[in-house]
This record gives sequence, C-alpha cells and structure tokens, in this order.
Amino acid sequence: MSTQHTDADAAASTPSREVRHTTCYMCACRCGIRVHLEDGRLRYIDGNPDHPLNQGVICAKGSSGIMKQVSPARLTQPLRRKPGSERGAADFEPISWDEAFAMLEDRLRRIRSTDPKKFALFTGRDQMQALTGLFARQFGTPNYAAHGGFCSVNMAAGMIYTIGGSFWEFGGPDLDRAKLFVMIGTAEDHHSNPLKIAIAKFKRAGGRFISINPIRTGYSAIADEWVPIKPGTDGALMLALIHELIAIGLYDRDFIARYSNAGYLIHDDQDADDVGLMASDPDSPEINPQYPQNKLWWDRVTDRPVRAHTRGADPCLFGSFELPDGRRVKPAMQLIEDRVRDCTPEWASGITGIPAETIRRLAHEMGMTARDQKIELPIAWTDSWGEEHATVTGNPVAFHAMRGLAAHSNGFHTIRALAILMSLLGTIDRPGGFRHKAPFPRAIPPSAKPPNSPAAVKPDTPLGGLPLGWPASPDDLFVDDDGGPVRIDKGFSWEHPLSVHGLMHNVITNAWRGDPYRIDTLLIFMANMAWNSTMNTSEVRRMLNDRHEDGDYKIPFIAVCDAFQSEMTAYADLVLPDTTYLERHDVMSILDRPISEFDGPTDAVRVPVLPPTGQCKPFQEVLIELASRLKLPAFTTPDGQRKFKDYPEFIVRYETEPGSGIGFLSGWRGPNGDQVLKGEPNERQWEMYAKNNCVFHHKLPPSYQYMRNWNQGYMEWAQRTRLRRFADPIVIQLYSEVLQTFRLAAQGKRPGRRPPEALRERIERYFDPLPFYFAPLEELNTDSARYPLNAVTQRPMAMYHSWDSQNAWLRQIHAHNYLFVNPVTARAAQIADDGWMWVESPWGKVRCQARHSQAVEPGTVWTWNAIGKAAGAWQLSAQANESRRGFLLNHLITDEITDGDRRISNSDPVTGQAGWYDVRVRIYPAGAEEPQETSPQFAAMPAVPGTGKSWRLWQAFSRGGLKHEDKEAP
Repeated sequence: MSTQHTDADAAASTPSREVRHTTCYMCACRCGIRVHLEDGRLRYIDGNPDHPLNQGVICAKGSSGIMKQVSPARLTQPLRRKPGSERGAADFEPISWDEAFAMLEDRLRRIRSTDPKKFALFTGRDQMQALTGLFARQFGTPNYAAHGGFCSVNMAAGMIYTIGGSFWEFGGPDLDRAKLFVMIGTAEDHHSNPLKIAIAKFKRAGGRFISINPIRTGYSAIADEWVPIKPGTDGALMLALIHELIAIGLYDRDFIARYSNAGYLIHDDQDADDVGLMASDPDSPEINPQYPQNKLWWDRVTDRPVRAHTRGADPCLFGSFELPDGRRVKPAMQLIEDRVRDCTPEWASGITGIPAETIRRLAHEMGMTARDQKIELPIAWTDSWGEEHATVTGNPVAFHAMRGLAAHSNGFHTIRALAILMSLLGTIDRPGGFRHKAPFPRAIPPSAKPPNSPAAVKPDTPLGGLPLGWPASPDDLFVDDDGGPVRIDKGFSWEHPLSVHGLMHNVITNAWRGDPYRIDTLLIFMANMAWNSTMNTSEVRRMLNDRHEDGDYKIPFIAVCDAFQSEMTAYADLVLPDTTYLERHDVMSILDRPISEFDGPTDAVRVPVLPPTGQCKPFQEVLIELASRLKLPAFTTPDGQRKFKDYPEFIVRYETEPGSGIGFLSGWRGPNGDQVLKGEPNERQWEMYAKNNCVFHHKLPPSYQYMRNWNQGYMEWAQRTRLRRFADPIVIQLYSEVLQTFRLAAQGKRPGRRPPEALRERIERYFDPLPFYFAPLEELNTDSARYPLNAVTQRPMAMYHSWDSQNAWLRQIHAHNYLFVNPVTARAAQIADDGWMWVESPWGKVRCQARHSQAVEPGTVWTWNAIGKAAGAWQLSAQANESRRGFLLNHLITDEITDGDRRISNSDPVTGQAGWYDVRVRIYPAGAEEPQETSPQFAAMPAVPGTGKSWRLWQAFSRGGLKHEDKEAP
C-alpha cells in the first residue's frame, strides 16, 4: 500500500517563516534588529543591515534576546503581597488587572487630592522618560526622576553647562575623520555596536587610540596605548593637560576667542558684590535676558572695552584691565591660566599615578595633532554674528568619556575640565572632534527650569513646571522659604543645586527616615533598588521592610513594575508584570533619548513581534490607563473623557501643546506623512515607521552639520522646527557665571536666596566658576592607610546590569564574577589566584574569589556589576553560581557620609551624582575553614505565582522549541 502526498500536504508541512523589524533593548544602545519567526514562534534575532545605527552588527546581548522571552523569571500576572506576610518574603497572591488598577487608582486619587508630593515615581533604565515625566507632572508630584542621578548625570551636566551638549545620545567622537582618539573611563559595552564599528574603521585608517582607565578591558584592550590612572583623579590629569597646552601655546586661540567666553571680561575686585560676574555694556541691549548678548571684550585692536563679537574686534585673552568706571576686570582665559598655573604634570603625577613625562607627552600629542593635522571641508556656512566662512575646518582629536569619569563625587568639575580641554583644542562640533546630535546643542543652561517654590505643588493640579530642569541661578532652586528641599530626594535644593537628573539613590533612605517628609506611595519601574541599583544594599533592604512602632511600614506602599522576578519585586506590595521589548510598542523619542546621527535628527520605535506573555501589560499602557482614570488633563477631555484608547494612539495624537505640531515622533508627520519634526498628527505614523525599519533619519544639509553652536542657518532651522526656543549663539562657557551666582549667594553678595547657614561653606567651595581638583568626598572621610585600595565596578561586554545576567545563553559567558587584583597587590596581601578573599570597606565587607590580572593598576581592584544575585532571585536555583560564587560590590558602598556633624549624601555636591566609584577597601585572605561561597548571603527567594521553573542542568533552543533536562543546576 502506497501513500500519495499532494501539494497541499507539502504546503501544510512547510513552516511559515516571517521576518519582523524592530529595535533592540538588550542594552541602552537601541540597535536595529530583524526578528525571525517560524509558525509565529521566535527562532532567532540578527542585526538589521539597513539600520543607520548598527548597520547589521549585533552583539551577544542582542542575539540572546530570544532567551529573555523564555526566561523562567518572567512575571506573567499582577500580584499582591499576601496579608500578614513580610516584605522581602516574596509571598504573593495573583489578582486581576482590574483589581490592580483599582488599588492604584483609589490610592493615587486620594494622594492627588490632598498632597501630591506624597506620591513618588522613580524609573530605572527606561527609554520613555518623556512619558513618565509627563505623567508625574500631570499628577502634580515633584518626586520624579530616572536613573541618571546614579549613572552619569555629571557627564550630562558638566558638559551641557560648558559646551551645550554631552557624550552618547547627545554627542560623541567623530572617528570617521579623527586622527587621535582618547577614551577615558568608558565601560566595556558603552555604546556597544556603533562604537565598535567606529573604532574598527578608525584603527584601520591609521588612527591612534589612547585609553586612560584604571582597567584595561573591552575597548581599552585594543588601544595603542593604555594609561592606567587612579580612580577619581582624572580631574587632576585634565588640569595638568590644560596647564601644558597653555604653557606651550598649543591651544586654538582663534577658536576659543570667537566661539567661547575666553575673552569675556570678569569683574576682579574680590571685595565687590559683582566679583566673578561678567562685565556688560550698559549701552547695548541684552537682546535675550535669559542669555544676554551684551558682554564685553577688551579689544586688542583699539585697546578698549567693546561689546563681544563687535565686527573687526579681537579680544585680549590675557591681562588685567580697568573699565572706564574704574572697576578691574580680567579675561576669563586669564583666570583659567591663573587656576592651572600650579597644576603641573609633576603635581598631577603625585595624584594620578601617571608619570609626569607621560602627561607632558600626551598634552603635546593632543596639541600638535590638533594644530598640524587640520581638516578642511569645502562647506560654506555663516556664523551667528554674520561672518561668512568658505569652509568648515576641524582639529582631529576626538574624546569619549562616560561613567568612569562621572560616578565620583568630584566628577562635575572633572568633566568641566575635560570640556574645557576639548574646547582649547578647538574640537567642539568640528570634523574629527566632538560632534553634537539633535536635539543638541542646547542653550547653556537649557531654558527648561524646575519649579522654584512649594506653591507649585497643589492638590488636583498639574505641577507648576517640569519635574526636572536646568537651574541658572539660586532663583531656580526648588526650595521653601527656609531654603529646605521640596523634593523627597532633595534635588534642586541647596544640598544638590544642579541635580538635573534627580537623585534616585537617595529616595529610599530619605523616605524611610522621613527627611524632608514622609511619602505614601512609591512606584518603581525597571529599577532593582533592593540590589544592584542601590548603595548600602543590605541596609536599604532593611529599610524597605522597616516599620513604625505602631506596626505600619515606614514607606507605606510600594508598587513595582518589572518584567522579571528581581530582588526588588520581593519588597513590593503590588507587582505589575511588564512586557519585554519584543511584545510592545515603544519610542526612542526626540523629546527624550533619541538615537540621532551626527548629520541629523533620528528617532526609532519598537513594534510588537510577539503577543504579550500571560497577562503582561506594557508599563506605557499602565500609565495611560492610570492617567485616564485619574482624569489628568493631558490625557482626558474637559468633560473627563479619555483622549487616548491606548499607548499607540497616544504617541500618534499627543502634541506638546494644542496645535504645536510637536509630538513624540518626528518622522512622517502631517496628514500625508510628508512633514519632518513638526506637523499635525498622522494616524499612519506607526505604519510608516514599521515600513522603514522602525527608524526615521532626517539628514541636514552639509552647511548645518557643523559648528552648530554658532551656525546661523542651523539655529534658524532649529528654532523653526522647535528643536530650540531661541536662535541665539551658544557660546562655550569656559568660565561659568551660573556657578558664580551660587557662590555669591553663599558669600552674601547676591540679593535674594541664600543657602542655609550649614551649607554656605559647602556652596562657596564647590560652586567655583572654574574647575578645580579635590579628592572624592568619601576618600576625605576614610582612613586611606587602613583602606589603601580603590574599588570599582563596570559592566562586562556581554551583559547589561541585572537584565542579562539571568539570560541562559549569556550565563555561559559569565556565571559568576571575580574581584580582579593586580598580581603585585595580590601577592603582597598573600591572596592566591582563584583564592577566596575578603574585601572590606568602612561600610561592610564581602567574601569573594580573587583573579590576578595585570590589566588593572596596582592601587585598584574591580569586578563586573550585577552578576552576583541574591539566592533564588531571577528564578535561578538557590545554588546557582550567581548567588554562591557571584557577589555584589554595592554592599561596600555607602549612600551617606558625614560632613562635620551632618549626614550628607555620598554624591557630587553640585549635581547629586552618586559616588559609586569612590569607595576605599582593604583585602585579605579568607580563612581555610570558611565556606567557599560569597558573603553576605540572604534567605533564598521563593518562586512567585506565574513564573516558570528554575533553570535546569542544561537548556537549549532548537527547531522543536525550548528543551531542558529535569535536574536542577548546581
């Protein structure tokens, strides 16, 4: 008997294959990806070759997104802590979304109608801060921030307050044209695929790559020269490099004279109330009071004061002068020279550990490359003062720096010094140097301001200003009449005046202590505040579970939204299951954190390629639903009806103000989808993005692509399209008058607000208008003889915080972490390679394994971040290597230090940046009798309802689907 097969049978047995395009979210790089489906099931992920960001390149993280979908740690239904159970026990019961929304709606409605600031919304590494910030503002709470305060706010603030832009999303190194590339304090995976592509091309073209870092891993491993430096001392190096450039004349005089405030005259009478402020021409209009254009130069041609940028004038950069009214003034550049006069390479060598001859050689190489290898492009442009230029020129020295520079309590002044170094070399928004990305450059400081009075917080009323902003003077601080903070994190207060990203790392401690007040409800999204996203981890876990004498929790209600069962979800009263990036709509908005290219604005979207798992709901949808139920004005009509049925409709229809034509997405606007950046809503916008690789890229004409701080054509275009409020030139602020206004307030020389007595000395010291070096605050509080080593963490190339260290494929690369120690240091402490050891700080200690490595400077020890897990978290076996051999350095880091008799945050006094990398430690061998496992250990977390089973001995993904062996992994 034979069996006949028809064409229909063959067709039925042939798998249906489909390729969908979306945007990756396995780290914050946001590469374009292709998701391959077979019969509707996820098969594999690769890079999208047509995407401008990664050009088809994909990393281990991106390709392993497939395992994120099938992680046993996936939360799949809303959960409520069981009555009578303790926070931290992870004892939950399933509830419906209707019940979850009702709980939040009732609670939030009561708070909003009484005291909106008792609700706090803090989000981790999310990509929709424009939406979460809008929700907070509409609710009326000032207590909102994202992860920036504990990541790299010093980088953003230090550079934006100096040059109007910053590294990564907002700017970066032009390696296509650079000849010398200097990378400082950048983690192995930062900017990931685009930076790998750029460095590869740069090196093949013969460029020279120098890495300045305590650790030589990742990008630094392929540098032509590694310059090891002691953590937290980069500011001293920057000042010494500036000293050398000025001493030997290897700075770009023409550039800084025209495009910076180097020639602006500064009042120099130390007893006068206007000391340190810029001299102005009383007969010239300010033009724009927020950014006055009537500052004075001392003209070299006529030997008299003239309004800056007077045609034909050329400013003196050095000297001391007397104005017609008798007041003494100096050019800002003279003050810089005065500041760095004693910052010699020898001085810096004693601080940084870098030989003086190396510092001197680096300065010469930077200066000579910038001077002697100039680039000239045949691009005509007109500057903001009307002068026409036939070409665009560039000095091909490019820098890149990130969290290694930022995450110190002295980081703001360090990064100010770096920005000044880059400016002196003439590299700002020029070929081969640093180039801006839209929507930057912004005014210095940007015009958005936080509220400045408690009166901005009113029941049932949107907040009277943006939750986050850019103060320009003490008048912009968010303080009460006594100078006390209004925000729970003390952001924009006299303790941290320029905390432009907030202080997420302060929230739990402040809320627990009730300082400055107690809150009612804390909503956390995508932030593991009970583990790797917090300092003082063990103590914070206690705070989350601490009660008053009457038995009520000190933080009454905690809601956590996450896609996975993290250490933080165990402390929630309500758990909201988020989707993964493959299951939702999402935007990388020009209003928020776009993926712009140097040549023009670029934004991107995610579109669902798979249905939500279980009852998962995107947090975006949760916010739209809550906002509609609470009848927040931006989300409802005047009669209380909801405006948007869901998040995709919100993205398409929302405008920043009625008729503005500005929304979350900049591409395919207008009824016909033919308008760019500004235009009426287009109902087919999502469809058009999906058809175009989920990305929109608007290329500017060549004459707008460079010198944008002072490019007349670009500025007029940016104002028309509402990327900028004003078309004024953005003059580089080598000298910061903004900082000086705070210092004058502390000195009692400025009318209006003054800091509380206890903070006046602090403000006077740290709000110096010129960068200076000081040891990190924690180091000043630590016995360096007892704790001689610096300890730092960084992300490995293959993992991104907690997200990926529970991924089955990536665990095969890093299942646990070591403490890396230079062999010389390890042998002196009698610690063997792979031996168990203790690493101890003044705040705690952990037991871990050592790994000898010559790729770390001898005074530093380091490890990877977030690989160590609490037992049972992330649905890993309680015996998994991540919890038994992995460890978390956060247990050694304090969130508070002392300043005399006061407790202060372990943060930068200017911006509130968390001092993650300032901790000092000592190391010694563990006893032979001690268990060979990491310490501290915590009670194992149980599985919560809706999650899968723990990982098995082996796990694979084949055409037949997910397979595993039914044995628990050790």
